Amino acid sequence: MGADVTVQISAGDSAPGLRAPESRVPERPLAAIFESLLVTILLALFGTTFIVQAFKIPSESMEPTLLVGDHLLVNKFVFGGRGSWYEKLLPYRAIRHGDIIVFKFPFDDHPYYVKRVIGLPGDHIHISGNQVYINRHLLNEPYLVHDPSAEDPFDGGYPPLRADFRELALRPEWAAEIARYIQGDDLVVPPGEYFVMGDNRDHSWDSRYWGFVDRRAVMGRPMLVYWSVRATADDYADRSLFGSLRGIGGTLVHLPAQTRWHRMLHEVR
Repeated sequence: MGADVTVQISAGDSAPGLRAPESRVPERPLAAIFESLLVTILLALFGTTFIVQAFKIPSESMEPTLLVGDHLLVNKFVFGGRGSWYEKLLPYRAIRHGDIIVFKFPFDDHPYYVKRVIGLPGDHIHISGNQVYINRHLLNEPYLVHDPSAEDPFDGGYPPLRADFRELALRPEWAAEIARYIQGDDLVVPPGEYFVMGDNRDHSWDSRYWGFVDRRAVMGRPMLVYWSVRATADDYADRSLFGSLRGIGGTLVHLPAQTRWHRMLHEVR
């Protein structure tokens, strides 16, 4: 009494009035796999389009804040200012002085650049003796580094006062229009534009040489170094498919030794 009794019914030995349960073969397994893969792809596309995207640093212009070989996660869900209706409903904020931004370069094939925001729309910018003044106030730049051995093409200050701006290694497009934005000793940032510079000030190709960054070109703000590998700018010089594959292969072979473990999950500021 009270003992559990197990009755086993085989497919060929059914008790009267009972039917053995039919074994069910998964229906359309390929369709299920395809559906799962499609959902994964759509979620990945949504994430990289609207929320976060991965980038790597190929130059030393932002050192020591960002090093060559740093791999970043960029927050695309941070800055407002595009005028979209949904900005009031979502936690966007305006771009501020000192923000590091990723943006599309205004010329050539529009590669992505990363720099620090120095001037906002309407700001009056003047640089003298390696010091930046915004609206006549000295800008505090604790992140800044200078190379005493580097030659400063703007040793007379910025904006340059020469009539022939092409002699200062400015891009021709910027040399042709910079005078429009000079008021007295200041460069005035126009509406919807930003003036950006690198932290490694003497080794940075930035707004001083090619002009402003349009708000529409700003993609987001780096938030995290998810991986960092010891590298030089030469390692990223070859942007062809073969060069990229060769770089990836070399990195994988020397992965443990080349990884900067102390920079893993490093917050970008």
